[in-house]
Amino acid sequence: MLAGAAGAMLPSIARSAAGAYDFWFTRLKYDSGDWDVDARMPANLITALIDYTNLRVDPKEHVVALADPKVFNAPFCYLAGHKLVEFNPVERRNFERYVRNGGFVLVDDCNHDIDGLFAKSFEAQMASIFGPKALKTLPNTHALYRSFFKFPDGPPATGFELNGWGDDLVHEYLKGITIDGRLGLLYSNKDYGCEWDYDWRNKRFLAEDNTKFAVNIVMYALNS
Repeated sequence: MLAGAAGAMLPSIARSAAGAYDFWFTRLKYDSGDWDVDARMPANLITALIDYTNLRVDPKEHVVALADPKVFNAPFCYLAGHKLVEFNPVERRNFERYVRNGGFVLVDDCNHDIDGLFAKSFEAQMASIFGPKALKTLPNTHALYRSFFKFPDGPPATGFELNGWGDDLVHEYLKGITIDGRLGLLYSNKDYGCEWDYDWRNKRFLAEDNTKFAVNIVMYALNS
């Protein structure tokens, strides 16, 4: 994937802010709950993009309040936590506008628990904003699973699922919200954030680089 081509295909919401980079990692800060989790994950994801792609990648993580208009400059946003998700009116308005107008948000449940507080409160927020049927299970044939590397069996499992954590289930699916044929929100109960929360220099000890799926997520976000 050529960096220039990827930059040209950024979501329209962010094209004017691309500047020197094709990609920069934006973590969303929200008033409720705990948003500042898996601190090493962004650096690990950024390193994977540098290793595998020709994208011009900003090496820094950016933290932006969901209520801040700067969110609309981001080609990719990340929202995670363990606790309550209850957007205030400005956060709610910005979140909806961002997703509906070409942005992409990866949302990860750090509890790995479909009955946990984060999952229940976040899903309730999405139903309230986008409608009760908006959040749907993605088929394993979705373009996300072949946007860079191939994942024919759907989303890769995490060590937390395989070793027992949260609801002690392996979630063989991801969910998402599609706007005008494009996935604008990707939602995981698999705890990818914690799975990728390690020093990137330790990746050499892994039999398989588990951040390859993160590359797929970003490349889908930039090119769809």
